[in-house]
Amino acid sequence: METTHVIVAIVTIVANTFSGLAAITKFGPVMRTLRPALATAGIPESWLVFPIGTLKLAGALGIAIGLFGFPWIGTASAIGLVLYFVCAAYTHVRVSDYVAQFYGAVTIFLPLAVATTVLGWP
Repeated sequence: METTHVIVAIVTIVANTFSGLAAITKFGPVMRTLRPALATAGIPESWLVFPIGTLKLAGALGIAIGLFGFPWIGTASAIGLVLYFVCAAYTHVRVSDYVAQFYGAVTIFLPLAVATTVLGWP
């Protein structure tokens, strides 16, 4: 396993774990900007626990499992996060909601998931 893959995977794990936990716990500082974005995109706040937070945490856990000897689980989880963030970006694009969450998803989270997928490809 290459050092680059391990570093990118760890950053992806940390970012998605924080984001998933913030969504599930409805972390106050995050909710101040997330709540209006959800309303604009037509996403119910109840979705923060499932599917939003749960999928991010599952993706992070799968990538971590991939680092500990099951690379195909890590790659599958990274692919799942790529699909998640593509769908999230589409959800915001279709209602012309170009807020911080949109740019965070397409400039940080999606590239991290893509890089983890590519670097971890068997």
